[in-house]
Amino acid sequence: MQAIFDSISTQLGLASGEVRRLFHGRGRCYPGYEQLIIDLLPPIVIIRLFCEHPAELIEQLKAFFLQLESDVQPDQLVVQHRYRREDCIEVLWNNRGVDPEQLLQVSELGLKYSVRPLKNQNSGLFLDMREGRRWVKQNSQGKRVLNLFAYTCGFSVAAMAGGADSVVNLDMSRGALNTGRENHRLNQQPLNQVKFLGHDLFRSWGKLKREGPYDLVIIDPPSFQRGSFVASSDYRKVLRRLPELTTEAGEVLLCLNSPELGSDFLQQLVKDCCPEFIYSERIANPDDFPDQNPEQALKVLLFKKAA
Repeated sequence: MQAIFDSISTQLGLASGEVRRLFHGRGRCYPGYEQLIIDLLPPIVIIRLFCEHPAELIEQLKAFFLQLESDVQPDQLVVQHRYRREDCIEVLWNNRGVDPEQLLQVSELGLKYSVRPLKNQNSGLFLDMREGRRWVKQNSQGKRVLNLFAYTCGFSVAAMAGGADSVVNLDMSRGALNTGRENHRLNQQPLNQVKFLGHDLFRSWGKLKREGPYDLVIIDPPSFQRGSFVASSDYRKVLRRLPELTTEAGEVLLCLNSPELGSDFLQQLVKDCCPEFIYSERIANPDDFPDQNPEQALKVLLFKKAA
């Protein structure tokens, strides 16, 4: 348990009021705790269990958070039993008396986002993509950006914060894009420079080409979503379109979160489908997401079009 407490203490000290992974067991760096993660979405801390754990573990974690100083102690401590179909949420304490399943505004890298912390699958912001959003924020000045599989438009918010001229967001989920609009409003960003296309990507190439060409294309698809996208077979269909969608000096940020597919999968696909793009670098994952094997963790690779 001490390793868990040490991780929590370290990450709380680095959080500065922003979202952060306090403990990441799924990276297999902590034997015996592979099915445990703990997230900070101020003012809530969520203990997420992916299989049943001893009640003693929860009691020890509760005791640890209770003894913290008031300036870092969460207002709400919640356990989410992800392996259950019913009675999934266990509230250990709630000092504000607020519904922990409500819509919440959080911050990351100085930007605001709407999230539902206890939504069973996706809360609205993937915390492990923080360094990818940081890179986009730092490298979007004056660029026309295409954000594919945009979800709630986190990359778009980061691009506009970094001075992008325009962003086109595409995602099949209009509900996610509506949250994306709200994220832009939260950050007081001009919506006349941002487009939201609720379309099937594979039926939208013509429209995307008319909106382009783009200086930066971000591709962050689900690794496997039946009826929508399967990385092992569908990623190549997207990469084949990159030459016609990008400017002469275009850049592409390719993302993949699949334990079965490594960075070599993406690099080989680029060589096969659009060899004019040259590998530049891999964006490091956040330090609060340690992983025994980085090739099984999130991969974020940057490619640049050869002159």
